[in-house]
Amino acid sequence: MATASRSLTLSSATFAKLTPHPFLLANLQPPDSSTPSARTNGRQPRQARPYSVNTSSLSHAHGSAVVRSGDTTVICGVRGETLLTSQIPNYRVPQPGDTASNDELRDYDLIVPNVELATGCAPNFLPGVPPTTLAQTLSTRLFSLLHSSKLLNAGDLRIYHNKAETRDDDEMEEDNGEEATKEVKAYWVLYVDVLFVSFDGNPFDVAWAAVLAALRDTRLPYAYWDVDREMVLCSRPTTAKPTTPLNIRGLPVACTAAVFTAKERQKRGGGQYWVLVDPDRLEETLCDETVTMVVDNTNGELKVLTISKNGGTVVGPALMKEFANVAAARWKEFRAVLQ
Repeated sequence: MATASRSLTLSSATFAKLTPHPFLLANLQPPDSSTPSARTNGRQPRQARPYSVNTSSLSHAHGSAVVRSGDTTVICGVRGETLLTSQIPNYRVPQPGDTASNDELRDYDLIVPNVELATGCAPNFLPGVPPTTLAQTLSTRLFSLLHSSKLLNAGDLRIYHNKAETRDDDEMEEDNGEEATKEVKAYWVLYVDVLFVSFDGNPFDVAWAAVLAALRDTRLPYAYWDVDREMVLCSRPTTAKPTTPLNIRGLPVACTAAVFTAKERQKRGGGQYWVLVDPDRLEETLCDETVTMVVDNTNGELKVLTISKNGGTVVGPALMKEFANVAAARWKEFRAVLQ
């Protein structure tokens, strides 16, 4: 009895789990030269996933945003809490005529970012475990970029006490027309909480986009110093005392790319490679070299604020210039979504 020979075939999902590197290489390097190079998710090597932004999503936060890029979804909430200057150990009283300095934001810890990778956002994040290394790294990177980009103005977070409002008539006559002085009694501390609902690669870009959108949506209530109670009070929003938005400087946007090499252990200067913009979770596990560039083109001139590169030796000055053009296009896409 003759038996029909059966050919062993594997599905694409099984192929990707068994041999992920050859699977991605087969998509980027198709046998037919007429077929364009594509990634496993169907995107071109330098094609990023579009952003989706929804602001004012949380009702109990002063500012919030939900940002989605592909299957990576992040919720960011910003809430302000008052901090008295008497509770700041290293507080320095501003001298008359001094303007708000960005050093106040860092010295007094007025911006506190925190990143949490929710249980179930990805298979490797388990419940009941301490904060992962990735979450702590993302918090540190967000903290550093918030200060280095000079995104916020410390003057927006100051809470003043106008001494002229509490003086009686006799004191006003003794001043002989002296200008009323303001005294800083407290600051707003912004707690920026970032929660990953779903995780599919490129966490920093999406987290920073959510932080940026939430800060642009933040409006702080009117706060004043009560002399009798010796504490800061906040009033409900009214026409005379409306909420105040933050003055955001520029629009810094992050763009990340990963370098995928044809050989798993490729030496410098040899072999073929692809620059994968906005990598997903599978691509990040297969790439040893990543580069992140933060750019701002608000004034019509592209400015590179920061560049961070990890691992590998493929990305050089020439490739970095090409990547700057990709980051500029990514900046335009995100600005269009915010508008």
